[in-house]
Amino acid sequence: MDDANRSQELAIITGAAHRLGRFIALKLAELGYAVGIHYFSSDVEAQKVREEISALGRPAYLYHANLIDENEISRMFDEVAETKCSLKVLVNSAAVMVRGKLDTLDTTSWDLMMNLNLRAPWLCSKYAASMMEDGGLILNISDTGAGRMWTGYPAYVISKEGLEVLTRLMALTYAPKIRVNAIAPGLILPSEEIDGKEWERLVKKLPVKRQGSPQDVTNAIEFLLNNDYITGQTLVVDGGYQLV
Repeated sequence: MDDANRSQELAIITGAAHRLGRFIALKLAELGYAVGIHYFSSDVEAQKVREEISALGRPAYLYHANLIDENEISRMFDEVAETKCSLKVLVNSAAVMVRGKLDTLDTTSWDLMMNLNLRAPWLCSKYAASMMEDGGLILNISDTGAGRMWTGYPAYVISKEGLEVLTRLMALTYAPKIRVNAIAPGLILPSEEIDGKEWERLVKKLPVKRQGSPQDVTNAIEFLLNNDYITGQTLVVDGGYQLV
């Protein structure tokens, strides 16, 4: 689809103010979409993303919401409904990763990861799907660590494994008009939880012997946008991490 046809179509990205969410928002703007920038605490960063998208000549809307509160999610989609654009894409990118073993992790951290990483994508997708009258695409950002035995991040990997199961269930639920897929990035952007030496050690283990870039992920998103015969799948973009 060309840019002109997408000019009145809206793509919403949760957690779009920074890190991978920001790159996804900019890519969708480059592809011609109007962009909904969801953020929670990163007000300044969200405004900068809006300015970057406006500089590309695309409409950009700011949506503030705490995604662990369904009332705020509902309010956010009420605001989305007030725009003149047709909602076509939702990218559930917002997530949190807290270190802590099963025998030491506190329930507050556990609940935060389950609510933001898994419950919020379910709720956001429910509201978005009800607005996608002419069809659309829902994309969940998972992780190559989903389901792996990362003993230092048990709640995180459980939440991401759950997100991939949710992806398949939603693909069946919302078919045939709405497609639902996931992308599982690998070593793309270093986490604040991992020091530089540990990051380099992990990169050296990869078959491709280098870390990935946000463009590797956004290229995968563009592929899924353009191939309407794919649904219920998780596209792994990890340089072969799952092989080691």
